[in-house]
Amino acid sequence: MRTHGLGKRYGRGTWALRDCTLDLPDHGIIGLVGANGAGKTTLLHLAIGLIKPTEGTVTRQGAVGFVAQDHPLYKGFTVADMVRFGAAMNPGFDSADAGKRLRELGIPVDRKVGKLSGGQQAQVALTLALAKRPGLLVLDEPVASLDPLARRDFMRTLVDAVAERELTVLLSSHGVAELERVCDHLVLLDRGRVVLAGDIDDLLAGHRLLSGPAVPAEGVEGLVSATVGARNSNLLVRQPEGTAMHPRWESHPVSLEELVLGYMQATRTTRKG
Repeated sequence: MRTHGLGKRYGRGTWALRDCTLDLPDHGIIGLVGANGAGKTTLLHLAIGLIKPTEGTVTRQGAVGFVAQDHPLYKGFTVADMVRFGAAMNPGFDSADAGKRLRELGIPVDRKVGKLSGGQQAQVALTLALAKRPGLLVLDEPVASLDPLARRDFMRTLVDAVAERELTVLLSSHGVAELERVCDHLVLLDRGRVVLAGDIDDLLAGHRLLSGPAVPAEGVEGLVSATVGARNSNLLVRQPEGTAMHPRWESHPVSLEELVLGYMQATRTTRKG
């Protein structure tokens, strides 16, 4: 999926997304993160064509699958009914693949959807989306309401699906540690704009976490954000590994969660200023 200058405005003055230019890699999982109201759902809805942009363009190849946070399914249908409905509504729908996945997951196809657990409903929604044989699969907080075990099982199914076929996944989630385990690429939005985007390994290699004395952080090269306490400071900086540091600072690798929180803190500080 590629976007250029993509923007969506609601009403006369409220921009939910603005000047969004992305070139997302093929055949991998892209994590989409940001605070509530950052523009994540707007970007996802633009990606699948659910809403039209106010400005800019979005292009994608092949069919598009979508799983929303609430896993909208017909609760009075059986699982088999949902598969038949999916086949009737989507040309090229792979019913055999859907049936195979459901059997492997141990989901009874004769049971009504409303009688399934939350994790099972999420798996049915994912199975139906995958049966469309999409080139792009868009997931909007698909595991937000699931327990840890169901979340793990859902993510495992997703990773296996990406490994089996040429599939690009755009996954919105607040679970940054979870994204670090499954994602190849990251997009961070704030106030409707792209703050950070790139290969996760490259982003982590290009940043360091510095710890040192409680002194003002102004003037530190590549500073992204700073947390200054009574006795020490922690700084997130843009610096490739191996960059020489002042002896007062101790340099550490940064986790994806520390990277995301550091940039979110930076934008919040800028907003207050």
